Amino acid sequence: MEPSAPSGRAAVPTVPDRRRPGKNTLPDQRTLLTWLFGGRLVLATGVLLGAGLVWTERPQESFIVSIAVVFALMFTLYGAGTVFLLRRAPTNAFFFIQALVDLGLVTTILHFAGQPQSAFPALYVLVVAAYSLLLPPAWVAVTAILASALFLGDTVWSHGASLDTASWAQIVVFNLVFAIVAVLGHRLREAGMEQATLATELQRVRLEADDILRNIRSGVLTVDGFGRLAFINPTAERLLDLDGEALIGLPVLDQLKSRSSELWAAAVAGIRNGRKISRGEGMVVQGAGRMFPIGLSTTTFRQEAQDAPSVTAIFTDISDLKEVQELHMRAERLEAVAELSASLAHEIRNPLASIRSSVEQLARSKHADDDERFLSGLIVRESDRLSRLLSEFLDFARVRATHFAPLDLHSVVVAVVRLIRAHPDCRPDAVITVEGEHTLLEGDEDLLHRVVANLVLNAVQAARGPIRITVTVAAAQASEIPHGTDLEHAVRLQVRDNGPGIPEEVRERLFQPFVSGRSGGSGLGLAIVQRAVEAHRGLVLVDSGPGSGTTFTIFLPAKMVAEDAA
Repeated sequence: MEPSAPSGRAAVPTVPDRRRPGKNTLPDQRTLLTWLFGGRLVLATGVLLGAGLVWTERPQESFIVSIAVVFALMFTLYGAGTVFLLRRAPTNAFFFIQALVDLGLVTTILHFAGQPQSAFPALYVLVVAAYSLLLPPAWVAVTAILASALFLGDTVWSHGASLDTASWAQIVVFNLVFAIVAVLGHRLREAGMEQATLATELQRVRLEADDILRNIRSGVLTVDGFGRLAFINPTAERLLDLDGEALIGLPVLDQLKSRSSELWAAAVAGIRNGRKISRGEGMVVQGAGRMFPIGLSTTTFRQEAQDAPSVTAIFTDISDLKEVQELHMRAERLEAVAELSASLAHEIRNPLASIRSSVEQLARSKHADDDERFLSGLIVRESDRLSRLLSEFLDFARVRATHFAPLDLHSVVVAVVRLIRAHPDCRPDAVITVEGEHTLLEGDEDLLHRVVANLVLNAVQAARGPIRITVTVAAAQASEIPHGTDLEHAVRLQVRDNGPGIPEEVRERLFQPFVSGRSGGSGLGLAIVQRAVEAHRGLVLVDSGPGSGTTFTIFLPAKMVAEDAA
């Protein structure tokens, strides 16, 4: 049963917004400059309006103030155009010039106001504090010294050569504040740079993680504590046949249960009691009825807003791995049967030769009548048949790759097809075509000759009417090679026919010795093929259905040496 969400609006799992900076993030250069330019415009406008109101009373000072404001506006337009329109990276010199403009504007305001002990001198501190976030410490120190000098000069100009105790105290306090602000600003600037570096690195890691999750061959999905889908990658969508984009934030456990009961059970166990699975297996049933095995692992993590943990499942289609394991087990069984066959063949062959020789001598005796000669001939013929069968057993047991040499597999196939066309069992209406390109590999030419001959001859002998057989040789693509193998560069040999196909009762035991779908067959041809391919450290796969023909696909390493086979 799917875990139920609380009544009311379901709480969607919280995901950090990657586009918004954190709460403690310092403003960047563009934001600081925007604030500085905006504050400067406000101050300049206020000063200009104030100068206009007292123009008739103090015309000389009003004119000087107006000139200062015009210069401030010009440098503001220059700075804004450089940063926002031309999008040039500001330099330390650019910031210092802007600091001088702001200090000049503040000095103009202070002088025009004529109140050195008012709140206006605090604007010097704001200017130094702002540019301490934009300039290195040495430049900030120069800015602070200039601010102190401007304040001192304006105070002396306004009050004469002598300064009172309050003015000196204010200058001392300002310099202390400047020093503290400069140090704090430098540290904040370094912290901001470190934070920006961390944010950039975090963004890079997130992008790399997203790219990895979307391109790996394993399916990944996350279900939150309420059983709703929080994340699914494209591979998981394909394996489970789900529309992940439409299901994000919606209950998904029922869909998981219908597709894979093992995956559903693992997700529910993780939500209910936090249980994790390290190495599990299960089956997936897709909508078309296709079933395939998966390898499964899960992990859990708990978010603060949820009582139940979220579960992340990683699963992989292991059909190819299972098939490769079955191929290796089949090869091991064939090896055991080969050893037994060789032993039995040697033990039977010698007594059989003695029996045949004795019967021939009895048949040539002058006392033998016609019936005895007939029976003797029958025994000799059956002995010969048994001897041929024992020879096949020995051929099966002696499949060993001993002489490796560079060869052209396409040329081997052409030579085999030429012999098969002359074989007595080859029908006149059989069409055998060789396709592909000249492909070099290192192998045992005799064994590869037997592989191709067995496959093509089997297809010819199984035909009940006109048949078309196509043998293709090409370099195998990486996507064609089954997963779970150590084949990196391989050659693909494919024998495809449009015959009646392999009966279902034979298909499961196709490569076992003495299993044949043809009357009179020894059942050793495909077993020899399997052992010969295994001797080359290759793989042989079959795809067949009643009435749909049969395709044998063999992957052989492009490079092979005799020591590997041994």
